[in-house]
Amino acid sequence: MMISELKKEFESLYGAGGEIRVFHSPGRVNLIGEHTDYNGGYVFPAALSMGSTILLRLREDNLVHMKATDLPEMVEIDTGRLEDYRELSWGNYQAGVMNELQKAGYTICACDMLFDDTLPHGGGLSSSAAIEVVTALAFATLSNEKNGIKEPVDMIEMALIGQKTEHNYIGVNCGIMDQFASAMGKENCAIFLKCDSLEYRHAKLSMDGYTLLIANTNKKRSLASSKYNERRAECEAAVEALKKSFPNITCLSDISEEEFFAHAEEIENETVRRRAKHVVTENARVLKSIETLAAGDMVQFGALMNASGDSLRYDYEVTGVELDTLVEEARKIDGVIGSRMTGAGFGGCTVSLVKNEAVDRFIQEVGKAYEEKIGYPASFYLSQIADGGHEIK
Repeated sequence: MMISELKKEFESLYGAGGEIRVFHSPGRVNLIGEHTDYNGGYVFPAALSMGSTILLRLREDNLVHMKATDLPEMVEIDTGRLEDYRELSWGNYQAGVMNELQKAGYTICACDMLFDDTLPHGGGLSSSAAIEVVTALAFATLSNEKNGIKEPVDMIEMALIGQKTEHNYIGVNCGIMDQFASAMGKENCAIFLKCDSLEYRHAKLSMDGYTLLIANTNKKRSLASSKYNERRAECEAAVEALKKSFPNITCLSDISEEEFFAHAEEIENETVRRRAKHVVTENARVLKSIETLAAGDMVQFGALMNASGDSLRYDYEVTGVELDTLVEEARKIDGVIGSRMTGAGFGGCTVSLVKNEAVDRFIQEVGKAYEEKIGYPASFYLSQIADGGHEIK
């Protein structure tokens, strides 16, 4: 919806009058570097024009009223007991963000809120991170104004607040990539990020002649109920095994490809060894991708995307028949130079690098083949690369 339409809906819910503020944070697509973030490694995400938008207006009491444009119920949050909303089916992420901000010393201001989300929920494009970051930005902005703090909101801190919400309130031991991309995205750029140190730089994406096409399996999945935490535990087990030869390592990203393959047999469990192999080789692919894109070699970048996807399928085992079908069918299309799953996996989305002239054929032929095999349709998105969290004036 347009902002003007959202304001009309807000006033129909909460009444006219007063200043209505608008905040937005995007979802993200990760171009390469999957399941490396919680292993301290390299990632290469870009923020999308799709995301989460909040309209809000201050209240005089201690209550936060929240409603989403696509859900019927209104949620009421008491700012004096923010620990009590973990079991909400919708609103628990926002309550968790408020709770983490309050613990960090921010004042949680009472307000009426309307959320409008244009990302598919459970689609692997970080709809939850977008909600976390936009909620954190909105409440931190209100808190700073209430307390006379004139400095702009620290967006890296907002990303970390979102991650803490996942860990402490939601129960998902996630990495920092999704929240960081939502907070720190930049138009027409991807973010080259080292997840343990948070060292980053924006890398210009020159997409002349190509489109990033996102395909959604429409298979919903929840990170908390998937094997996400199991994969993290397997990576930690690999680190412990490798400490025999590398006593100072803290994560898999502390060792190189060469070091890993020289000592891989020290990881006795074959499954754990394959998990570690994916992480170490994926880090190397991200570094090669940066060099490849700097040289303008999109075809080689597409090949690295394919190698990443194959590693996620066979070594990390986080795909499934839906994602595999989308990738297999995409790679059959003349003009597709790379296709892989993006996000945590177990459903969600793929990202493909497609020549502009092949986009329509991709959507038609991949969509037809997918529905014939899976039994329900996929969805396709052509999203722009956009800025991170900000207030819309």
